[in-house]
Amino acid sequence: MKFTKLIVINLTRHRVRALLGAAGIAFGVAAMLTVLSIVLGAIGMFERILSNDSHYLVFERNVSDLFFSSVPEDATRSISEMENVDTAYPMLFGIVSSDDTPVITCFGIADNDPRLDDAEWIAGDRSRFGQEENTIYLGLRAAEFAEVEVGEEVPIGKDILTVGGILKLENGFENGGVFMPLKLAQEFFHKEGFSSIIAVKLKEVSKGDVFKEEIEAEYPDLMALENEEFSSSYSQFKILSATAWAVGICAFLLGGMGVANAMLMSVFGRIREIAVLRVCGFSKAQVGAMIVGESLLLAFFGALLGFGIGYFALRVMQDLPQLNGYIKPVLDPWMLVGVGMVAFVTSVGGSCYPAWRAMKIQPAEALRYE
Repeated sequence: MKFTKLIVINLTRHRVRALLGAAGIAFGVAAMLTVLSIVLGAIGMFERILSNDSHYLVFERNVSDLFFSSVPEDATRSISEMENVDTAYPMLFGIVSSDDTPVITCFGIADNDPRLDDAEWIAGDRSRFGQEENTIYLGLRAAEFAEVEVGEEVPIGKDILTVGGILKLENGFENGGVFMPLKLAQEFFHKEGFSSIIAVKLKEVSKGDVFKEEIEAEYPDLMALENEEFSSSYSQFKILSATAWAVGICAFLLGGMGVANAMLMSVFGRIREIAVLRVCGFSKAQVGAMIVGESLLLAFFGALLGFGIGYFALRVMQDLPQLNGYIKPVLDPWMLVGVGMVAFVTSVGGSCYPAWRAMKIQPAEALRYE
């Protein structure tokens, strides 16, 4: 009998035990895949908010979060007049709450911001943006949640503001946010004369290093980073990614414990069988390899099942009306490889002790085991 065939037979003879071990891996894979995909998708949506039609982001140096960044208006004007700068769009971020909504994300933008042109205007006039006092514009999801229409008043923080338009945007964060003309946002958040960032589009991207040097020389308190460079260095993105991986690995540890328990019970339930194999010529290494092989096979089928469950869960969440636009699954090939590797490493780790126990079985004593 072939060695691999023996591994398959051993698992099929103990179907319930094998299913429980594979299920532990499957749920670990599904949890890790879902959490990572949602977090990376959320990071991607926030990146698109920042990098809308731009190459570089200019913000205050040494701030822990962009919500605390303050870029003066004179810097915006000066940067927009630089020789290699095509456009420079300031943006101010803010978070407030009202009686019915604990968190409201507000975006203060200029009236020529490209996202206003890219959005689908469900109601209101694009050309009126920034022309009316105390007037805000809602993403479609925010308007549906607040149950308001154009012309109605809505509480934002401690103020009562008028809805001037409703926009539909692909980005879930923007679609659920409040857009304010930049001047109104500056007054509202008491940051007159400042923005959080400047999104800069260059005429010649190849001269980006020169642009960065000019910013650092003229404005020591500011820094400019290319969009990809910012995404890889922003501390909040790193924290979110690290948290997602930590949660996923914890789920896998539980799955690994399930595999270890299943294989250990398998070893104790097959002591006489393992003894017979030893008498028939199996070496200790072959017995250990058999247990590890069973674990790897469980990991393989468990991972396949987990990927299926995770993908199905992501599709369901993406199509839920309450989450529509907020869930953007990211199934990066390297992420899938990483999840699969963690699954197999966890399974091998969980099988080490059972394999060691199986290798320590003495045939003569085991044959007398009841």
